[in-house]
Amino acid sequence: MTNTLLMRTVAHKGARMTFGSLKGVAVATALTMALATSSAHAAGGGVTVEAQDWSFSGVTGHFDKAQLQRGFQVYKEVCSSCHGLKFLHWRNLGETGGPGFSEAEVKALAAAAEVQDGPDDEGEMFDRPGLPSDSMGSPFANDAAARASNNGALPPDLSLIAKARGVTRPGLPIAPLNWLRDIISGDETGGADYLYGLLTGYPENPPEGFVLSEGMNYNTVYEGHQIAMAAPLSDDAVEYSDGTPQTLQQHAKDVTAFLMWAAEPKLEERKSLGIRVMLYLLILSALLYLTKRSLWSRLKH
Repeated sequence: MTNTLLMRTVAHKGARMTFGSLKGVAVATALTMALATSSAHAAGGGVTVEAQDWSFSGVTGHFDKAQLQRGFQVYKEVCSSCHGLKFLHWRNLGETGGPGFSEAEVKALAAAAEVQDGPDDEGEMFDRPGLPSDSMGSPFANDAAARASNNGALPPDLSLIAKARGVTRPGLPIAPLNWLRDIISGDETGGADYLYGLLTGYPENPPEGFVLSEGMNYNTVYEGHQIAMAAPLSDDAVEYSDGTPQTLQQHAKDVTAFLMWAAEPKLEERKSLGIRVMLYLLILSALLYLTKRSLWSRLKH
């Protein structure tokens, strides 16, 4: 009877170990498949958005300063006529982790912008050159003026657009794996992929049979495929001085990276702090484990 009980106990433990091993394999397989299939996302309306390779993705991701400077150039020469960056200040362009403009360059960029100030001693508003402490603001005085200049459409502010837009990926059966997948892939919202897809998603003609409303433009990514904004970028739309190819795709990628930085200018600092915290926790866990072993080793079991 004792032998029978012992055999049952061993068999039960073996089955439990086997189940645990299979469960671990299943989790690892699910995560691997999730990461392997992360090359495409589903945007609104079930549209597929291809995932791009970004320098700022992943646990150790960082911004490419040269790309941010090119992206700012694209924004300044193309996007700023309709879209503002009211939550960004000129001084941010010279801060660590950003485009890396010098103090003199930041002052020159700010001074080129005309800012309304006042009132003066006579109670009148007046215009003055911008200062590094000024917000980059909006090209329009108010929303009504913005709509009047864009056939009734209100161009969104781009300060947080990379975080305000996103994509959806199929959920995994185990909820925490979704969080782990996004941490490893560096894709918290998919906003950068969405913006890139939007900027490059203007075909010459809409699909046959698609009814396009008056004043609207067809876009492959935008929900409903009808967008008031005409294609803002094209090949050679912006002239780069560093020899970078002046293609539509390059312009879109550069300005998207800049907008991602605008939405999260402390991204590099946050990821660096996260790595240090994780290392601290690993060392602390090892010390606590060794302390536990040392204390309990003195007791008889």
